[in-house]
Amino acid sequence: QVQLVESGGGLVQTGGSLGLSCTASGRTFASYGMGWFRNAPGKEREFVAAISRRGITPYYADSVKGRFTISRDNAKNTVYLQMNSLKPEDTAVYYCAAQTWGSASELENAYNYWGQGTQVTVSS
Repeated sequence: QVQLVESGGGLVQTGGSLGLSCTASGRTFASYGMGWFRNAPGKEREFVAAISRRGITPYYADSVKGRFTISRDNAKNTVYLQMNSLKPEDTAVYYCAAQTWGSASELENAYNYWGQGTQVTVSS
């Protein structure tokens, strides 16, 4: 069983930046593909970014490309999401997820483990 704990959410003004972290329990983090998803009020959960187990192939939703950066530190069992130039439409609960195949995927059902989420609110 893998536990994922997100941190770093909060309130920020339009154009500001926030960094999210997700730390995993266990010794096999380096073998997992990791992803970030978000759930905005009244909308279905959507893909944000993903990174393969080796961190070579990050993958982004078009809506965040050029503004968000996903990275990972396998020595710290942590995946990060740096969010810049934030917009009100980025307001959502952000979830990290882990999948045992090790690849970067935009598909929710590819992921085996999910965190509890952290709220990001962007004020206009």
